[in-house]
Amino acid sequence: MLTGRIIRSQSGFFTVESEDGCQWVCRLRGRLKRGPRTGDLAAIGDWIRFSPLDEETGMIEEVLPRERALVRLAPTPRGTYQQVIIANPDQVLLTFACDHPAPRFGMLDRFLVIAENQEVPPVIVANKVDLVGMARAREMFAIYAQLGYPVLYTSVPQKTGLDDLRACLQGRISALTGPSGVGKTSLLNALQPGLGLAVSHVSDATRKGRHTTVASALYPLEGGGYVADTPGIKALGLWEIEPEELDGYFPEMRDLVSLCTYNDCHHLDEPGCAVLAALEQGKIAPSRYRSYVRMRLGEDADEVLA
Repeated sequence: MLTGRIIRSQSGFFTVESEDGCQWVCRLRGRLKRGPRTGDLAAIGDWIRFSPLDEETGMIEEVLPRERALVRLAPTPRGTYQQVIIANPDQVLLTFACDHPAPRFGMLDRFLVIAENQEVPPVIVANKVDLVGMARAREMFAIYAQLGYPVLYTSVPQKTGLDDLRACLQGRISALTGPSGVGKTSLLNALQPGLGLAVSHVSDATRKGRHTTVASALYPLEGGGYVADTPGIKALGLWEIEPEELDGYFPEMRDLVSLCTYNDCHHLDEPGCAVLAALEQGKIAPSRYRSYVRMRLGEDADEVLA
C-alpha cells in the first residue's frame, strides 16, 4: 500500500501524487462509501493510502485524518452536508487590489472570520500597489498589520513584492481567493508563466452552470508547494458560526469579552461593555467594529450603526 496526496478531483476520480512523485488515478474503495454521508469523503489536499491496480491506477483504501480544511456547509433534507473545498491547506491568501477595484474591507473582514473559524492561517495580499503608491497602500491595510495578520504588498508592473510572495508560497499548500479583477491571474503568471492562466481556465469552467463537470486541482509550483484557486470561499457564508461566537474571531475583541459586565454581552449597546469602551478609546478601528455588527445583525445592522 502506498501513501499520497490528492491533487485533482473530478467526477469521482482522484489524481494522487505518491511520495515518490508518481501520479495515479484512483477511485474510492466501495466500503468507504457505505453508510450515511455528512461530507466529502475525499478532496484535494487529502493524504490517502491506496493500493495500485496497475502502473497508472489505484484504489483508495483510507483517507487519513485532516489537520484542517476550508469547507462550505450546505443544508440538505438529510441535514448539513460538508463540502470540502481544500483539505490540509497551510494558508489562504486573501488577495485584494489597492484600487481598480477599490478594496472592500468588509469582505476582507468576512474572509478573515471564515479563516479564523476554520483554523486556516490567512495571508493578506495587497495587490496593484503601483496605482496608489507604497505609502498609501500601507496606510490602507495598516489595521490588519497591527492586528498581526501578514500583509504582502505586490505590483506586477513594478515587480514589487513578487519575491516575498514566491517565498510565502514555496513549499506550502496555499488556497487563493479574492474578488474578481484584483489581479490574481497576473500575479500567478508573474511568479510562474502559464500558472495563472491554468488556474483561471479551470476556475471559469466550474462557474458555467449546473451541468458543467466540476474539477478541483492543486497546481504545482516551481521549487515546491501547490496553489489552489478557491472560488467557493465567497459562498461559505457565516450561518454556521453562532452569533455569540463571532467576537472570538476578531483578535482585537476576543481578549476583551471576559471584561464585559454581562457574560452574554452582544457589544451593541450594553452598559459596561469592554468592546464599546475600547472602540471609544480608539483601540478598535471603527471599520472593523462595523464589520462585526453587520455580520452579527445582517440587515438590521444599519439601525445600530446609524
